[in-house]
Amino acid sequence: MRRPMEVLKLKKIIERTLDQNKAQNIVAISLKGKSSIADYMIIASGNSSRHIQSLSETIVKKLGEKGMGKFSVEGRTSNDWKLIDAIDIIVHIFHPEKRKFYDLEKMWCDPTNSKEAII
Repeated sequence: MRRPMEVLKLKKIIERTLDQNKAQNIVAISLKGKSSIADYMIIASGNSSRHIQSLSETIVKKLGEKGMGKFSVEGRTSNDWKLIDAIDIIVHIFHPEKRKFYDLEKMWCDPTNSKEAII
């Protein structure tokens, strides 16, 4: 596990990369106190299978450039979703229909925490 400041830096890099590459509806959810799988989950949508693929490749490239070498990617052959497990942060990139189907925000967001919001 990384130190808290490193995790926040990584979170900002991922959020900025998604935003700069036109990801839609970017949401960051704190998992602290909810799960031990990671500190944050970031969820975003791409507007096509190519866009989703490009977003995941760009994040992986950026993580490598920043020396954040420990990560894995799931859904490499899927057109509808990608998951990047960066140890302390899990990134989900969905086609909007799949995102609506899985509705991870509803599952993981604390409805009383207004800070868990769209970026």
